[in-house]
Amino acid sequence: MVLLHVVDLDPDLAALRPLGPFFVLRTSGAPRPPLPTLAQAYGDISSDVYGNSVTFRIRKVADALHTPEPRVAASVAQQGLAARLWSVALGCAALYGTVPDLAPRLLRWDADGSAPDDLWLTEVRPADGDLADTVLHAHLVPLTALVHTRYRVAEGLLWGNAASALAGAARQLERWALAHGRTETAVRTRTLTAGLLAHPLLAGTLTGTGRLTLTGTLTGTAFRRRSCCLYYRVPGGGVCGDCCFTRPPRSSPRASSG
Repeated sequence: MVLLHVVDLDPDLAALRPLGPFFVLRTSGAPRPPLPTLAQAYGDISSDVYGNSVTFRIRKVADALHTPEPRVAASVAQQGLAARLWSVALGCAALYGTVPDLAPRLLRWDADGSAPDDLWLTEVRPADGDLADTVLHAHLVPLTALVHTRYRVAEGLLWGNAASALAGAARQLERWALAHGRTETAVRTRTLTAGLLAHPLLAGTLTGTGRLTLTGTLTGTAFRRRSCCLYYRVPGGGVCGDCCFTRPPRSSPRASSG
C-alpha cells in the first residue's frame, strides 16, 4: 500500500499545469460543439470513420504517419491515448495524493485535437478506486478490446503499449519533480508506477526483474518490452528506446511500402 499526503482536488486541477500540456486536463468551459465521451467511443464498434472517435483518431494517425497499415496506426493511436490518460492520473496521484474520477462517461474527447484541448472532465471529484481502477480497468480494458477486435492487433502488444506509456509518463513526471526539488513527488511517482507495473494486466510486459529507480530506469537489467508497437513499420520509422528489437526487423515488401 502506498501512503499519500492527500490534498483536496481543486476545480481546475491547477497543480498539473507546471507539468506541461500532456499532463493537463481541461475542467471548465464546455467544448463546442459538444464532444462524445470516451464511454461512447469504447462502446461503439462501428467501422464508420466519422461515427466513432477511436476510428477517427486511428485514421488521423495513419494519415500523419503515411502508413497504409491500419493495425500500425491503431497501435500508435492506442499507445498515445494510454499515455495521455496515465499522465493525467499519475500526475494527480503524485501531486494531490488522490485521483479524480476519470470515468469514461465523465471524460469528453476530441479525437481531432491535441493536448491539453483533447480531454475535458465534466465534473471534478475524487475517484472511488485507485489508479488501476481509474485507468487500467475503466479505460484500457475496453480500449484494448476495441482495438484488438476491430484492427486485429495482438492483446499482448497493446498491453505492452500500456506499460510503455505508463513508464514514459512516470519518467517525465520524475524528471520534473527532481528538477524542482520535489524529491517526495519523485519517490511517490516511482512507487506508484512500480506497483502498477506489477498489476496482472501489465506484469510480464517488460523484461528484467529490477525495480524502478528515481531516474525511471530498471536496476539490474535494461528496460525493454517483450513486444513491439510496430512503429518500425512506419515509413522512415525505427525502433523505440524500450523496444524488444535492438534494430528494425528485416523489412518485408509490405513493410517497405509502409
